Amino acid sequence: MARTMRLSPALALFFLALLAATATAAPPSLTGILAKAGQYTRLLQLLNETQVGISIQNQLNNTYDGITVFAPTDNAFANLKPGTLNDLTQETKVELLNFHVVPKFYTFDTFQTASNPLRTNSPSTLNVTALGSQQFNLSTGVNTVTVTNAINITSPLAVYSLDAVLLPYNLFGANRTAPAPPPAAPGPGKADGGKTTNATAAQPSANSAAARAPGLVTAAALLLGTALFS
Repeated sequence: MARTMRLSPALALFFLALLAATATAAPPSLTGILAKAGQYTRLLQLLNETQVGISIQNQLNNTYDGITVFAPTDNAFANLKPGTLNDLTQETKVELLNFHVVPKFYTFDTFQTASNPLRTNSPSTLNVTALGSQQFNLSTGVNTVTVTNAINITSPLAVYSLDAVLLPYNLFGANRTAPAPPPAAPGPGKADGGKTTNATAAQPSANSAAARAPGLVTAAALLLGTALFS
């Protein structure tokens, strides 16, 4: 007769705890967090159009250090100078979005002791200045944004709300925004689209007459002398 093996309640609880400890939890979804929070429609569109959202999710699936994302609101994008995003190529849009991603998990507390500069997923870096236990500034070299609100601070993903878009110096610094030099002023005698003016044209004639004057005087003197002594 077959015998059925039964686990004691204590042993069953042990195995359940062991399974729970060894199970790997699925990483959080950045786009899911932003969609649930609301007011991030433009950011979600850009993450989708550039596929940066997929890149960040893949990074979350393979990270030990976690990720921190700074998420500009719809109002933040609306406050940009008109045409700012339209002037960017697909490549520079990717760079702009990656500038808002730090490849390390930061809480408000760890930002208090963070070392500058902060490395981002773009070629540019950020500087952070702690202002209090729940507040810090982010400086880009172009603008400074104060952060006071966290959407998600659960490892491995921290997401902070921004009321302004972070502008990397590499894209929006002085070397990119300096106005074009004014057109050169017309040179002497070059008015009316480069045509020589009448005054300038007359000047060589006057100079030529002056240059011929000594020769004429000399010739007149010789003729007078010849007439007197002939």
